[in-house]
This record gives sequence, C-alpha cells and structure tokens, in this order.
Amino acid sequence: MGFLSPQQRAALAASSQADAGGAPLSSFSSPPTSAGKADRLWRLASSESPRIRESAALAHRAPAGLLRVLAADPDPGVRRCVARNEASSEDVLRSLAADPDPLVRGWVAANPAVPGDLLPALAGDEEAQVRAVVAWAERWES
Repeated sequence: MGFLSPQQRAALAASSQADAGGAPLSSFSSPPTSAGKADRLWRLASSESPRIRESAALAHRAPAGLLRVLAADPDPGVRRCVARNEASSEDVLRSLAADPDPLVRGWVAANPAVPGDLLPALAGDEEAQVRAVVAWAERWES
C-alpha cells in the first residue's frame, strides 16, 4: 500500500520524465579522475592489506594501468574486484577469464563490459557456478 494514489503516481512519473527530458533524474557524468585521485588509488593498490587493494580495484574511475596491475594480484579477492569493475579493459577481462579462481571467472561473466565472445567461451567452463552465471548473463543481454 502506498501513500500516493495511482493518479498521483502517474502524474509524478510524468512530471519527472518531462523535467529530465525523458532521462532518469539521476543520470549524470562523474568528473574525470584527477591526478590526485589517481595517485591515491595507486597508493591504495600498493597496500599490504588485500581489502584496501580491493577498494582500489573497485574504483569506477581507476586508471587502466592500475587495473592491469591489480588483475595480477596474488590475492583472488582483489582479482575478483577487478573482474567486477565495468571499467576493466577488454584485455584485462580476457586475462581474468582464464584465472584459476572460479569466482574470478564468474565475475568476468557477470561484468556488463564483458566482450561478447567471452560468454560462449565461459559457457564451457569446468565449474558449474561459472556456467550458471553465463546462462544468467546471456538472459539479460537479449
């Protein structure tokens, strides 16, 4: 049960779309990564703590070189975060698709930026969990 009548909800939805020109009101671009932000991310990535390196790997505006370095991190949790990051480049996702950790491969399959030819390749993965993520990802692509 809502506080608004169906007519009020319809009027609110119509006015919101008109105000935003048909785009969602929350649609905006983040500013580019500043040199200071990039420097902080590189320092986070060099931490001894895998959890701190994970936070760098999840940064939406992480520099491509940083994600390449973290894709080779010895900790699988860090590599999983790189595989989840939509900013990861195609070459990084391709390398992680062959990672020995099945959760890394599963996150590659779940990444909306995954190259189209990787899903069919991951569909034959030895781990049922990875194959299940591929089946899920193939449904939302269409």
